[in-house]
Amino acid sequence: MASSAPVVTEHVALPRSSKGARTRARLLDAAKEVFEADGFLNARISDISERAGLSHGSFYHYFESKEQIFHEVAEAVHDRLGAAMADVILRPGSELSPYERLRQAIRQHFASYRAEAKFIGLIEQVSRYDEHVEALMLRRHRRYSDEVTTSIQQLQRRGLADKSLDPALTAAAIDSMTGRFAELWLVQGALDIDFDVAADQMAAMVANILGVSRT
Repeated sequence: MASSAPVVTEHVALPRSSKGARTRARLLDAAKEVFEADGFLNARISDISERAGLSHGSFYHYFESKEQIFHEVAEAVHDRLGAAMADVILRPGSELSPYERLRQAIRQHFASYRAEAKFIGLIEQVSRYDEHVEALMLRRHRRYSDEVTTSIQQLQRRGLADKSLDPALTAAAIDSMTGRFAELWLVQGALDIDFDVAADQMAAMVANILGVSRT
């Protein structure tokens, strides 16, 4: 089994006032725009500060480095990507059928991925030499797999999914399939596919893997 990347912690100075929180949020928004426009290596703190409408020195009241602000933006992007699973698949009391919940979750996941495609590409690049970002990606995959595992177990207990499947192994395979497909399609532009077709086909494939009825 491959060893896990080390978890790298950072000191995060949180603002004490609402004005400070708004200023910090402006810096995060500006950083995301600058990183997407210039890439991580070419992005400069002075450009981030200028885009946020702040002085260069103001940046250091909230962040220690370019790396730290990139890490926070990356974490926020990954949180948005994982929201569809918790909001749709694991929502208690949903009246949607298992297949419709699956289909909706995949559509929302791909929509979020498409909206963040440029920054996701940066995360992948930076993870090759930044241990913190590498660890972030591993945590995201584990969380996603854990949520899918829980969903599969719920379906199996209700007799709505193939009980012969190992939930954790199946979840890891689905994570790999959907993640790599989204990267090829939405980040690298290697596939020219209509959004609705792609989302519906992926939902059908995952349903077939799980043995979930599409009717």
